[in-house]
Amino acid sequence: MFSTSSQRKFWTFSDESEIARHREKHNLEYISKHGQHIDEYQRYNFFLSPEEERLLLKQYELHLKEFCKRFMPPMPKGVVGTAFHYFKRFYLYNSSMDYHPKEILATCVYLACKVEEFNVSIGQFVANIKGDREKASDIILNNELLLMQQLNYHLTIHNPFRPVEGFLIDIKTRCTLANPERLRSGIDEFLEKVFLTEACLLYAPSQIALAAVLHAASKEQENLDSYVTDMLFRDAGQDKLAILIEAVRKIRSMVKMVESPARERVRIIEKKLDRCRNQENNPDSEIYKRRMREALDEDDLPHTGSSRMSLDTSGISQVLSPSAS
Repeated sequence: MFSTSSQRKFWTFSDESEIARHREKHNLEYISKHGQHIDEYQRYNFFLSPEEERLLLKQYELHLKEFCKRFMPPMPKGVVGTAFHYFKRFYLYNSSMDYHPKEILATCVYLACKVEEFNVSIGQFVANIKGDREKASDIILNNELLLMQQLNYHLTIHNPFRPVEGFLIDIKTRCTLANPERLRSGIDEFLEKVFLTEACLLYAPSQIALAAVLHAASKEQENLDSYVTDMLFRDAGQDKLAILIEAVRKIRSMVKMVESPARERVRIIEKKLDRCRNQENNPDSEIYKRRMREALDEDDLPHTGSSRMSLDTSGISQVLSPSAS
């Protein structure tokens, strides 16, 4: 149940400003750690600001959505929702300057496939990635444990898809709405957009599901207000009903405000990120490769130029780049 879940206890926040504070904290910590020998003016121009990180992550959320949409075999909705949760959670407590989103994104999707029991092998998974698939596989597998650690092993996700089915069954049973199945396209459209907002970090899945149903009904010029107040929450009391109505209103408002970041702005941010990212976590950097070689030597393992520990992000970069659509 969501009410007793780790999602409710550890990953549901009071408002958007609390989420922003978490992200700003880790942005400033990264700059403080890696900008000790840079004066304040240069820091501003060299490192990403919290706003620049926010825009960058918004762009990569769009890449995540498109990657899942193109995935073969077709990916269940639950996997997509879970991947979005993982991606958003990871960057609550990590800066994109420390871990590049293109290297975390595919790992989130791959881990979501496992957790949601969508059985695809790593070979099948990377078949959906353009470029060097073996190296893309390396990136995913080497980031998998890191991702689970940063999620505190809270891997079970409560998505809004099951509550939606419950609402539709209840509407068919107790409501006079003709052909409730016609709401599905509007619901799907709404839920696809809702994961591009912070709603899943702020509201219960049932609240998001109800917002989706009411949005879809509104698109069909139907009114379900009496169903909500007189049937669904008849015994909830005015205070609880007011809280629910406000939550639904805010969720619908968040979805209405979804827009894509300006492509040119994102390109500038990505160039800036290439300069200021943590080279210790950059698979293309010499310091990273040297650390991997040292780790292999410590384990007394043979090292060759084709070692799977020598990573390259080119495969992930190509499939997730704006031009690969």
